[in-house]
Amino acid sequence: MSAAEPQNLLFIFSDQHTRRALGCMGHPVVKTPHLDALAERGTLFRNSYCNGPICVPSRASLATGRHVFDIEKWDNCKPYFGEEPSWGHRLMDQGRRAASIGKLHYRDAGDPNGFDPELVPMHIMDGVGMLFTICRDPMPVSRKFADLVHKAGGGDSTYTDYDRDITERSVRWIREEATREDAPWALFVSLVCPHPPWLAPEAFYSLYPLEDIDLPVAYGQDERPRHPGLEDYRAFFDIEGEFDETTLRRVIAAYYGMVSYLDDNIGKLVAALEETGLAAKTRILYTSDHGESMGQKGMMSKCNMYDESVGVPMILAGEGVPRGHAVDTPAQLLDVFPTILEATGTAPKDEDRVLPGTSLFDLAGGARPERVVFSEQHSGGARSAVFMVRRNGHKYVRYMQDGYPPQLFDLESDPLELSDLAGDPAHADLVADCEAALREVLDPEATDAKAKDDQLERIERGGGQEAIVAQGSLGYTPAPGEAPQYMP
Repeated sequence: MSAAEPQNLLFIFSDQHTRRALGCMGHPVVKTPHLDALAERGTLFRNSYCNGPICVPSRASLATGRHVFDIEKWDNCKPYFGEEPSWGHRLMDQGRRAASIGKLHYRDAGDPNGFDPELVPMHIMDGVGMLFTICRDPMPVSRKFADLVHKAGGGDSTYTDYDRDITERSVRWIREEATREDAPWALFVSLVCPHPPWLAPEAFYSLYPLEDIDLPVAYGQDERPRHPGLEDYRAFFDIEGEFDETTLRRVIAAYYGMVSYLDDNIGKLVAALEETGLAAKTRILYTSDHGESMGQKGMMSKCNMYDESVGVPMILAGEGVPRGHAVDTPAQLLDVFPTILEATGTAPKDEDRVLPGTSLFDLAGGARPERVVFSEQHSGGARSAVFMVRRNGHKYVRYMQDGYPPQLFDLESDPLELSDLAGDPAHADLVADCEAALREVLDPEATDAKAKDDQLERIERGGGQEAIVAQGSLGYTPAPGEAPQYMP
């Protein structure tokens, strides 16, 4: 399938929005009327994934259309700085405008990041980032995360204020700048909700009474899976124990409230297109950098390979996109690069034609139903690399730490990933096939070693692990103008 005529593209991006937290994905509680309406007039990709379940690697991969291991952006301290061409560079090279408003999580606004203008950007702190997250041997404990859980509830934060500013500036750009453009433009609106701190504005928090909030699946100590790789994550995020039921319901309600706040801001962006007469000639793409576990199977935050963490929402709407359509073929953030070029009529260069992504226009038309998608994690609670392959309805998770067994899930019969099949002799051939598929993508041992060597070098440049850990963890990158608040 091919897009029709070149058009503008409004690319709306969020942070930490798990795929299932959408009304159009069948969630029984979450209220997302604007995203649901977008899905009704476009195509919903029901099995979409990020290529690295943590901010900086995911965003660098999104920008370049290349795997995390290929560009060596292993973690939240190895940012993109324009050294590899992005889809924004491609547009601007051909006379099209690529503007960015909001979070990028690159190195610095002074770098050639592929946007002009780059308004109110959030980048990693001091161009270095949170080195705490790449300390892996021994692995520290992030006390800040549990603190954020206990403080969750209703109210405003620097992040909700930041999203309000991003939305207002984006609406102004659409009204004042977009109408002046003749060539197709792309506007990247990058919002930070529902990333913690988990404080939802009261009007949205009140949408979710605590008594209506279900407790997470398999959360209890006697229910949660005890894979050693998962225990590493729990230890790093300081969630080895259990939060009480009221605390759990409060943080989940705050998360849902932030999703609804995000949805409300998206509604304002769509309304601005309609008010300016641009709706008919502007396609809209929505997705997120990674998901959020929110207590499922005893996990919180991202960084793991369960679908709650590695799965992201994805919706494409506009000219040339099937309306009211849903696609089960797996999609991934790598697919965004060719999609944006096609949507805006931007010609790919020869090297772009061999990138691993597939245009969402093609996937919406039925292309590549048996494709393999891949994700990887090299920090934030992973002692060694963790790789994920989704193949023919199965998910294979490979842990590179010595002695850690793989995981295998049948996502068709077990969508919540509660039954690990990897240790069952009846599935030995399938495990071998998945391992072979992984090795078609990369050399896992060499990749793990390269990432670790790179991180050790940066830890030494940052003063050494002892000094880094003594400073403490942050939990999140401060919003523009916010002072960092470490917790030892």
